[in-house]
Amino acid sequence: MSEENKFNFSEEEEKKQVDKEKAVEEKKEAVRQDAKGLFASMSNFLSELLDFRDDTDRDATITAIKNDIPFKGATAWILICSIFVASVGLNADSTAVVIGAMLISPLMGPILGVGMSIAINDIDTLKKSLINLAVMIVLSLLTAFLFFKFFPTADLGNNEIFARTKPDIRDVLIAFFGGLALIIARTKKGTIASVIFGVAIATALMPPLCVAGYGLANDWPSFVGAMYLFTINTIFIALATFLVLKILRFPMLRYANSKKRKRISQLASLVAILVMIWPTIKFVDLVKEKRQEVDYDQFMEKEVSSNPDLWFQKDIPDFENKTIKLYFNDEISLATETDLRNELKNYEYISDFDLDVIGNKNRSFDKLSDAYDRAITDLDEKDNIISGLQKQIEELKENITGLNQQLEAKTSKEDIPFSTLAKDAKIRFIDLEYFSYGKMLESKDFIKIDTLNVVNISWKSSLSDSLVLVREKELFSWLEGVLKTDKIKIKRE
Repeated sequence: MSEENKFNFSEEEEKKQVDKEKAVEEKKEAVRQDAKGLFASMSNFLSELLDFRDDTDRDATITAIKNDIPFKGATAWILICSIFVASVGLNADSTAVVIGAMLISPLMGPILGVGMSIAINDIDTLKKSLINLAVMIVLSLLTAFLFFKFFPTADLGNNEIFARTKPDIRDVLIAFFGGLALIIARTKKGTIASVIFGVAIATALMPPLCVAGYGLANDWPSFVGAMYLFTINTIFIALATFLVLKILRFPMLRYANSKKRKRISQLASLVAILVMIWPTIKFVDLVKEKRQEVDYDQFMEKEVSSNPDLWFQKDIPDFENKTIKLYFNDEISLATETDLRNELKNYEYISDFDLDVIGNKNRSFDKLSDAYDRAITDLDEKDNIISGLQKQIEELKENITGLNQQLEAKTSKEDIPFSTLAKDAKIRFIDLEYFSYGKMLESKDFIKIDTLNVVNISWKSSLSDSLVLVREKELFSWLEGVLKTDKIKIKRE
């Protein structure tokens, strides 16, 4: 076969090749059509499952929310009772009682009114909602304050509900999704038990309000933390209401004056934006802090606690100043410290933290135990030595006392004991530093012999010469009276 005919096919083979390619294309097209049909079927299923727009009664929802905004009469008394029950639950450390208070709490009205009025540009309803919300807060705080003022409880700090005075991501999510569940149930056609509405809101708002009342009565920092959590939760519940009503395309309130409608719409939008700035920033901070806590726990578990050779104590991390302190009870080598710092950089949200490694450069735990035992032994030996020395001192005191008594016994009964004379002299003349006393024989005509009392003294150097002369005259007069003689000679050392 020549080179020219080497790759030539017959007409029959060419036709088979074309038919095969056509069949392949038809199969691909069929698969594509089946995939489109499956995707369309899944989309329809999910749309029918999750779409709640067709099941919405807009007029009834707006009317119902407006009817729940006023906060007076029976509604006010129901709130007082629910706050009182929740306070009792906190006092008794009973979560079940607090949940029971949630079931009767009518907290949702004004908050839903705020979210709805902003969504539909209804300024009048917004004013009423804010006023009634303020009344609700004041009434709740007053009730909780009065209860905890007369029934203070020192153990509230251990209560898991009371401890939530600092919000985290979970609290925000509870408020937001609780608000979503509430407003979705509110917009549904037909009736849903109003208890569901109350629980959705009260879950996020009842504990902080009760704890805020306790804080007013007993602990100001608790009040600040609880009101911070309450504010965050209230805003996110209102935000959930706003978003759902916007998604459902609730009709905007119409005004006869188009300029007024536009102005009110702009004002409502501005209020919504301003209200959301602060909680949004706080939410971001909470997310960041929570991630820092997770990274910190993982770092401690994997890099420090997992090493049985490092016995350590940790400080609470200072997230604000980005500092982590570790106290080790053993000498920490430079290599170990460097390794810990390098490992810290692998954790995204605490990689820029300062790691302060504080080690005991002298002793390990075992060395400390040995040193403690040796110190106890040394102390026992020193106690024995001190006890022996004290006994010797007592014996010396007894010997000195006996010698003094013997010495004084040799003097005549008329003579004053030297110890008494010296003590009295020091008491009367506190500036004396040295005192001696004795008797000498003297003769002025070398015939008659007299007895002379000689006193040697020394004064403090701080005394001036004039004061020394005065003191010596006083000393001479005193000795005359005590010794009952004027035959006294004072010599200054």
